[in-house]
Amino acid sequence: MKNNLIQSFLTVLFTVFSFGMYAQTVSGLVTSADGPLPGATVQVKGTNVGTTTDFDGNFTIEAGADDVLVVSFVGFTTQEVAVGGQDSLNIVLEADNELDEIVVTGYGTQKEKEITSAVVSVGVEDFNKGPINDPTQLLQGKVAGLSIYNKGGNPNDDAVIRLRGLSTVGANVQPLVVIDGIIGGSLNNVDPNDIAEINVLKDGSASAIYGSRGSSGVILVTTKKGATGDLKVTYNGQFSSASVANSIDVMTASEFRALPGRPDVSAGSVSTDWIEEVTRAANTSIHNISVAGGEGNTQYRVSANLRDVEGILDHSGFDQFNTRLNFSTRALNDKLKINFTASYTDRDINYSFNEALRYAVIYNPTAPVMAADADQTRYPVPQTQYGGYFEAEGIFDLFNPRAILDLNTNTGRRIQFNYGANLNYKFTDNINVNLNIAEQSTKLTNREYYSTNSYFRGNAISPTRRGLANLYTQEADFRLAEVYGAYKNRFGNTDLNFSVGYSFQQNNFFDYYLELGDFPDNTIDYINSIETSQDLQAAGQIQANSNASPDDKIIAFFSRLSLTFNDSIFVNASVRQEGSTRLGENEQWGIFPSIGVGADLNKYLQLEGVDLLKVRVGYGVTGALPGQNGLTQTVRRIDNGVGGSVSSPLERAANPDLKWEEKAETNFGIEYRSGRLGAVIDIYSRDISDFIINREVDASVYGFDRRFENAGKIKTNGFELALNYDVVSSDKLNYNTGIVFSTYKSILEEYVGEERGLADNSNMGAPGQNDTETILVAVGEEIGQIWGPVYAGTTTNGSQDFVDLNGGGLNIDGDPLADDSDMQVLGKGIPDFELGWTNQLSFGRWSVNAFFRGAFGHSLINTNRNFYEPRVGSQGFYNLVNTKYADDNITNARFSSLYVEKADFFRLDNLTVGYDLDTSNINGIDAIGLSLNAQNVFTITDYTGVDPDPSLSDRGPVANGDPLGQINDPLVPGIDRRYNYFNQRSFTIGLNVKF
Repeated sequence: MKNNLIQSFLTVLFTVFSFGMYAQTVSGLVTSADGPLPGATVQVKGTNVGTTTDFDGNFTIEAGADDVLVVSFVGFTTQEVAVGGQDSLNIVLEADNELDEIVVTGYGTQKEKEITSAVVSVGVEDFNKGPINDPTQLLQGKVAGLSIYNKGGNPNDDAVIRLRGLSTVGANVQPLVVIDGIIGGSLNNVDPNDIAEINVLKDGSASAIYGSRGSSGVILVTTKKGATGDLKVTYNGQFSSASVANSIDVMTASEFRALPGRPDVSAGSVSTDWIEEVTRAANTSIHNISVAGGEGNTQYRVSANLRDVEGILDHSGFDQFNTRLNFSTRALNDKLKINFTASYTDRDINYSFNEALRYAVIYNPTAPVMAADADQTRYPVPQTQYGGYFEAEGIFDLFNPRAILDLNTNTGRRIQFNYGANLNYKFTDNINVNLNIAEQSTKLTNREYYSTNSYFRGNAISPTRRGLANLYTQEADFRLAEVYGAYKNRFGNTDLNFSVGYSFQQNNFFDYYLELGDFPDNTIDYINSIETSQDLQAAGQIQANSNASPDDKIIAFFSRLSLTFNDSIFVNASVRQEGSTRLGENEQWGIFPSIGVGADLNKYLQLEGVDLLKVRVGYGVTGALPGQNGLTQTVRRIDNGVGGSVSSPLERAANPDLKWEEKAETNFGIEYRSGRLGAVIDIYSRDISDFIINREVDASVYGFDRRFENAGKIKTNGFELALNYDVVSSDKLNYNTGIVFSTYKSILEEYVGEERGLADNSNMGAPGQNDTETILVAVGEEIGQIWGPVYAGTTTNGSQDFVDLNGGGLNIDGDPLADDSDMQVLGKGIPDFELGWTNQLSFGRWSVNAFFRGAFGHSLINTNRNFYEPRVGSQGFYNLVNTKYADDNITNARFSSLYVEKADFFRLDNLTVGYDLDTSNINGIDAIGLSLNAQNVFTITDYTGVDPDPSLSDRGPVANGDPLGQINDPLVPGIDRRYNYFNQRSFTIGLNVKF
């Protein structure tokens, strides 16, 4: 059904295209001092006839001998050229003052030179290339201070994003996303092919205009629009193949058999590479087609995107259809401008089971996949008991990895739809009013089914239950209504811009989780039967819970003032007053001010060879809301048992004084530009306070011993540098290189509970290390320190000897350490600094883009080594991790400095080679571009795990397949968990055609 709709859609597009072609009467070439200008606009003055130049700057257009062509390109001075009866024209555009480039900021735009805060703009030409499935990957390593990591590269996981480090310990750790002016839009509903530009508001003075949702920074996404002129059809296609880039070193079957006391399951007849059994060469295909054009005051662009993405873990990936419409027109004598956008995304997801990767690391390499191939004298497992697969019954936490994938399913579907309308009415040249209306709806369904033959979760949890089905459904919708007016004028040598507005936002959220087990067989879909089986529910065979958050509202009033004196001194100020129903009734309103001042010093110094020397300083206050509505209210727990509903004591006390988290940030910046060299330096300091935390309180006062309160403070200081240099700039060769560098340090200044302790969520887990916490949370200390005993390099009776740091001598034979004074900092999960290095080379029709990325100074706890590298006799069925650090004398698994590794890395992250074909003799085709891309080409690191990328937060030692999961804990960085996805390397062929 979906494919038929797509085919019909494409047929319509090409039919429309066939009626939109113009005869070619005048041809020409548009260039600059640096070479051809692809994408320049050429229009017959006074008409609706227009076109754009191809990759080589060429164009054709229907024009009369007396017509005048208007030629324009962003960053260049518009020219008017008389045709004069000529058949061929060569047009050279002169660069405009780059400092007048318009940049999208909150609720409007500003000239780049007038911005007084830390704002970075990244356009299409600077985006990362290749099979980009997550829009945030376009920015990875491109913006100083913006950390983006999808550890392992699971296609179904969203990347972890941090802007200038940790901004909260609560739920809103990711930057606010604004898409085409719509606050809170979902990046999952934007195809990367449809994005024209992304602007990042990094500091408090830039993001304060967004108030309670701006503490973690703001990412402004601008999608591609249509243009007046010829109908343009563009096709982008990519096909990629990915494979495991780095695996975990484990023993082969022959090495395993050589160890004393290790069971040979197949009596020497089978050698199984379990990692190879559960991974694959993953193929991905991406197709994007767009139609853009316009006539008169109306412009449009329609796109359709198809993605068929496979993950390297078998059965993982997704199939997605996305479509987007951008439409703009003018009415009422051109005083009213209407912009309308709409987007629809339908993604079918196969989550697969990350546990298959974890068990593939440790499953006995002499064991066969199927039970029939086992040594039946020692392992007489009936072939039909577990669907014919071999299972090691009675071994703790061990399941056949291939059986997990083949006997069970873990799928989902996410449907998102949004639309937004912006109406701008121009009363006079100085006054205009904007109205924004938008709505977004999301429905997510996750379905897990464990068959009656499955040992993993289907049979192993309870001997009396066969099979298990889980259903999780989430529905959310968001509505936005905003109105704001702007006034601008010039008084002498002073430019003034003032705006004031009102914003209303409403979120509604509902989810439920149902679980059903103990099935007679696998003949029906028991997931669907969950909602209909009343007999099973009455018998207590069904578990359920749900959450709802209706009428979650934000109301705000905001204003901003911008002043420019003598075209060289700039002042920007804003204030936002905001109220939210998520907060206590006594603290629902807050005020968020900002101020920024900048000056182009070179206007006065007149330094030779210097184009820009601007200094700026900004200060802003932003907020962060609770993760959900209702945390201020009293909550009772209802137990639904066979005997009916029973109210237990209060689960949480009310707090009418719960207020926002608050971040106050000061930023000092210097911008320098001289010829081919550009540089930006930012130094910042931020104070984050009043974290929203579920903490212990006095039950005699509040009626219960827990409630949400404001407590805690973090101070962060950071430095960022961005350099860009045109090494070679000529007609035949261009080479540009750029580096972004960032570093920061966050100190926990205040916190609840003990002054010094280990995070509960940082425990290692089973087997045997549930009480071993590893990440220090201490007032006065840096966030993210890994804490534990120091391995002395010797062993006693198979256990590590630890250094007694408090002077009492050596702790031997695994004896418990006396207290935490016998432990020390073993590393830290947050890098000392991160960098990205971009290299862009073009010569003739060829182009090369090489992007390197690195992080330095961070460590990772290698949990695979911690659990499975010791030669533990009680777990003799397990395979063993076999890195260069393995010590045959260690037979007792216990966390120490031995398993904390420096994870510095430097990676060729993205390499693209492109070639533009000559299309001058091909009728109907303006341009054809071919590309070859490689991602994760090589990594230089000493880390022995699969991926040295920092782990900036932690889900705890829980099963990855749990649909309810566990909230990522930002205070627990640095743990490389056993359930993490494997890293991958991909190669991609791309085709771009413009008609």
